Parts: sequence; C-alpha cells; structure tokens
Amino acid sequence: MKTKRIVITGGPATGKTSLIEYLIRLNYSCFPEIIREFTILETEDKDTDHLKSNPIVFANDSLNFNQRLINGRNQQYQDSLKLDTSYIFFDRGIPDVLAYMDFFNQAYEGDFIEVCNKAPYDAVFILPPWKKIFESDGERYETFEEASNLHQSLLNCYSSFGNPPIEVPRDSVENRVDFILNTLS
Repeated sequence: MKTKRIVITGGPATGKTSLIEYLIRLNYSCFPEIIREFTILETEDKDTDHLKSNPIVFANDSLNFNQRLINGRNQQYQDSLKLDTSYIFFDRGIPDVLAYMDFFNQAYEGDFIEVCNKAPYDAVFILPPWKKIFESDGERYETFEEASNLHQSLLNCYSSFGNPPIEVPRDSVENRVDFILNTLS
C-alpha cells in the first residue's frame, strides 16, 4: 500500500487543529503542530501583553528557532515513513517554516530548501482566513490582516515546491474533513 502524506495548512486560527483532532477521532494517523511548544519556550521570559506579532519575530535567535522548527517537522516526516497506512495527515508541513520566514523577511540557507525538496507530500490542503472563527490566544499573536497575508505566503511557498494547495471551503469541521477525504479518493 502506498501511503499518502497530506498537509493541512493555513494561516493562524483557520481551524487546522480542529480538523486534525477530528481526523484522529476517525482513527487516521496524524502529526500535530509542534510550534506551540517552541512558542511557549520562546516567550516565557517576555511580556506577552506587548507582543503584537508572531513570537518568531522576538526569538533571541530566529534562525536557530526556525532550524529547530524545520528539524522537528522533518522528524515528523521521517517518522511517517515508518507507518503503513493509507493516509497520514500533518498539521502544517515543512514548507510552512519557509513561508513564515518569507513573510517575516527572514533569510534562510539552501539547506532549508533542500529539506523541503527531500520530503514530498502527496497533497496539500489550505484553510482560508475566516474572520468568524479567528481569535488570538496565548500562543497566537497575529492579527487577522497578518493571518490573511500569511495565507498568501503559504500558497506561494507550497506552489513553488510543486504542491499548489487545494482550498478547503469554510464549513463545519465534519464537512471540511469530508471535503478533504472525498478529494483524496
């Protein structure tokens, strides 16, 4: 059986984690978002009341932060190679790191691109910005406008790696998952 590796991506607060949690309840293999644990560590000694954007901007060493993040996502990808199942879903993929770095005008080396090229995905689904469900929280600092611009950065980045994302309609979690599964089959 050929396992298909599927990314669910999108700007902040678009419903990615809710979809992943629902897919897990349906017994699909899923890899969760890993940035929240990095964000907590990066902001633990900062006054978060004054953070107005993604904490990556405030990282003491943003290149190191991104290197740890891309390594973590690459490890998830490598771990997925050991699974024998029809579909494996990722809450964000490796190119998300580059899309965010592009958005925040952060330079990266060719090794970041190489990691993305060595980890192909079979499909990428993107959740569009959705004002109705958008909210900031203790680990999410972007405004809705920034989230909308990040959406475009994600579209551009995945397309540059030959994975033009498929937009998932704004709908209930169940209907969004049905859309993804029907598109895959």
